[in-house]
Amino acid sequence: QVQLVESGGGLVQAGGSLRLSCAASGLTFSSYAMAWFRQAPGKEREFVAAVTRSGGFTYYAYSVKGRFTISRDNAKNTVYLQMNSLKPEDTAVYACAADKFEGASTNENVYEHWGKGTQVTVSS
Repeated sequence: QVQLVESGGGLVQAGGSLRLSCAASGLTFSSYAMAWFRQAPGKEREFVAAVTRSGGFTYYAYSVKGRFTISRDNAKNTVYLQMNSLKPEDTAVYACAADKFEGASTNENVYEHWGKGTQVTVSS
């Protein structure tokens, strides 16, 4: 039973910040690269950020570089997404994902496990 459970979403004004958390269970967390994806209504799911197994390397979509930071705490089996300078176009359901084979990737197809997501709404 693998579970990824996101938390920390909510409503925030443009320019504000939120910190998302994804708690993993049922897997050896340190063996998995972790990533965040998001999907807005009527839009395709898109890559946001990824982090390697030990947290040594991170990758970001160009649209969030300099604003978002992905990190992980393997002792807590948790990956985080710190989101600063939020914009209305960041509004989406944010989901975390785990992959044990390919390492950190921007490709959603390599991830084996997914959370259900948490809603982030950024108002103007």
